[in-house]
Amino acid sequence: MQPVILRTDRLVLSIPTEADVDAITAACQDPEVSRWTTVPSPYSRSDAEDFIGLVDSWWADGVETVWAIRRDGVLAGMIGLHRITQHPHGGEAEIGYWGTAAHRGQGVMGEAARAVVDYAFGELKLVRLTWRAVVGNIPSARTARGLGFRYEGMLRQGLAGPRGRDDGWIAGLLATDDRTPVEWPVL
Repeated sequence: MQPVILRTDRLVLSIPTEADVDAITAACQDPEVSRWTTVPSPYSRSDAEDFIGLVDSWWADGVETVWAIRRDGVLAGMIGLHRITQHPHGGEAEIGYWGTAAHRGQGVMGEAARAVVDYAFGELKLVRLTWRAVVGNIPSARTARGLGFRYEGMLRQGLAGPRGRDDGWIAGLLATDDRTPVEWPVL
């Protein structure tokens, strides 16, 4: 699969490149990024370089699509579709994202995620997207809920990361859902 660029009113989503190494490294120093994601902690410049090399291979293999979110040319976060699988009855993937501190609370992640969801259901013809997050990650949950994801429960010790195992929230969105936000018991 070839990388594609997605555009919204305020954002450009494109494959991260070597030119992003320093911005990614700086963003991953934020304790909120390492608290809620699986990025290494501490995060080094070589971690960013390795990540960028992996992104190319993930796209080529069709197993993941990862975009750098850019607002006015500045890195605002990362977003991707992970564990993309195709089945005879329709494919699925997991959406994942993190934002930089300077761009939080401005609707950037929701805007970027809507473009990725549209791409997943349109271009990739997936039938289901899954969202998972460490229990307590309220900002991520609010974004997923705003996209129309339906809360499906808690996975006890269901997420593994550098810190060990965490309880995780899980939600799903089907291509046939109307994407109207519904109540979540955890929000």
